[in-house]
Amino acid sequence: MPRIAYTELLETFQRILVGRGCPVERAALSARLMAETSADGVYSHGVNRFPRVVEYIDKGYIDLAAEPVKVEGMGAFERWDGRRGLGNTNAHAAMARAIELAQQNGLGAVALANTNHWLRGGSYGWQAAEAGCVGLCWTNTMPNMPAWGGRDPRLGNNPLVIAVPNGAAPVVVDAALAQFSYGRMETAALNGESLPVPGGFDAEGRLSTDPAAITASGRVLPIGYWKGSALSLVLDLVAAVLSGGLTTKGVGDLGDEYGLSQVFIAFDAKKIAGEALIERVVGEMLAYVADSKPVDSTRPVRYPGARVLECRAEHLANGIPVDATVWAKIQAL
Repeated sequence: MPRIAYTELLETFQRILVGRGCPVERAALSARLMAETSADGVYSHGVNRFPRVVEYIDKGYIDLAAEPVKVEGMGAFERWDGRRGLGNTNAHAAMARAIELAQQNGLGAVALANTNHWLRGGSYGWQAAEAGCVGLCWTNTMPNMPAWGGRDPRLGNNPLVIAVPNGAAPVVVDAALAQFSYGRMETAALNGESLPVPGGFDAEGRLSTDPAAITASGRVLPIGYWKGSALSLVLDLVAAVLSGGLTTKGVGDLGDEYGLSQVFIAFDAKKIAGEALIERVVGEMLAYVADSKPVDSTRPVRYPGARVLECRAEHLANGIPVDATVWAKIQAL
């Protein structure tokens, strides 16, 4: 698999976005977020996703000229319209505003309607944590997961992000509410890999680790079975109610994945708790977890996000692995 330098990836993304009519500053931010996602090892929502972003621009689902706008505000809460702009720059702006509100009030929240796929949700968790905030955010999606006990997709896999500041290495949970995101299964299929645990059902209704078979059946497995199904539903409802936007059903009625609803919440942990308390509490708990007896002695127990900095450093030094087919597709855009 070829390795592409971070700077080349960044410049390629930016050049293509500008060539499609994106303002230079917005293209630079969007390209940086996608290149960072790839450098952090989340290829499914970075370099592998980029051709679909361009496809959605060409189809008119993404309006490169659009900026998100505030619709109304109530104290530390604001409702925004994403105006179908670029999903990752819209999300970055919404979390930036939630952080500003938190710095003024202790906590801040922005509900964003009518936006696009945010790519890696964990980016906005890192954004909050690096500002000294506890961050929470989630998005709905098109129907891509059956409700527990159902056969046809009626729920979204609605990724949920929770981040806690921890110096240069924050704790960041970034999890689709399916056992594996479709992007993760697409990457596994590209690499000819099986999933490490069953991720859904095949066409015959059998639990499977074959990403292609699960994608073909559309029957992905919710995390925690019925619990993940229930959590997906309520996150969708909260996002749509607070933003005034579409539910997963409404997105499905559009026929493709755009017009999404999202929520961004920040708590100014530095102001609320103080850096010394954060450092003591988080450090103590992470050390306690890391001291677990591992099932496999070659694989130490890690906290969510622990490998990101290590992965980033390796990729910045040696290049980012990119599937040759994906890279050829990007070069042809």
